Amino acid sequence: METPLVTVLCLCYNQKKFIQESIESVINQTYKNIELIVMDDGSTDGSQALIESFLKKHPQVKFISHSINQGYCKTLNEGVELANGKFIIDLAADDILLPERVAAGVESLMNLHAGCDLQFTDAILIDENGNSIGYHSVRFPHRLIPRGDIYINLIDRYFICSPTLMFKKSVVIAIGGYDETLAFEDFDFLIRASRQFKFCYSATPLIKRRMVKTSMSSKQFVKGSDQRWSTLEVCKKIYNLNKTRAEHAALKRRLRYEILLSIRMADIKLTIAFFKFYFRLSSPNTMLL
Repeated sequence: METPLVTVLCLCYNQKKFIQESIESVINQTYKNIELIVMDDGSTDGSQALIESFLKKHPQVKFISHSINQGYCKTLNEGVELANGKFIIDLAADDILLPERVAAGVESLMNLHAGCDLQFTDAILIDENGNSIGYHSVRFPHRLIPRGDIYINLIDRYFICSPTLMFKKSVVIAIGGYDETLAFEDFDFLIRASRQFKFCYSATPLIKRRMVKTSMSSKQFVKGSDQRWSTLEVCKKIYNLNKTRAEHAALKRRLRYEILLSIRMADIKLTIAFFKFYFRLSSPNTMLL
């Protein structure tokens, strides 16, 4: 089997407690043709000093350090520009790659019969102390996970554990990189990528995803968070990407979910914004023929 270069972008922001274990999980992969780029986005908890000290023993690892926080999407774009690999993994500094993760991803993405450009997998969920607390597939059973063209499925519901993604660099280049106006990257990236490219799924857990109360993903359920407003902006993008009535119907289901979530949070301003978009979408003048 060919062994193309794989770039792992490990992004850290105030994750001193976890970053070394995350880096070590990349260094200890069974697959060896890996380019590791560690990027600290203006941490204030001593992460940068710890990374610099640890990497003295691993001079092959590239380290990018920001003096001020630039944001996840902008930092990711910087990493993509630096990446030399055919494939990319976006690794948060509190998550852990299992030893076979890269090898399994290369095998899937190099399989011409599968014809996929992005791979995602099951994940072991761990707490802040590294203790196992279950699997992603408990909520999202393997038999119900769509493959291939999953654009409409992604509009309908979350089912991908985004830290498990591995994809061809050509995908992120083709969609124009990450949107730096958004507070988080994965929903937007998945939507735009799925409009053009196919996905494959591994039922084998290949990462450990750490469930941290202060993580970026947790802010999806915080009133008034930038992440919630970014979700609205991604829904507007979906409207412009849609081609069929079925896709519009899926978007309406998504908007109803987001409206109910905003109501439960007592986020009146965002609820009104979602409602306005929902009714505009329901207008006869905006429906697809």
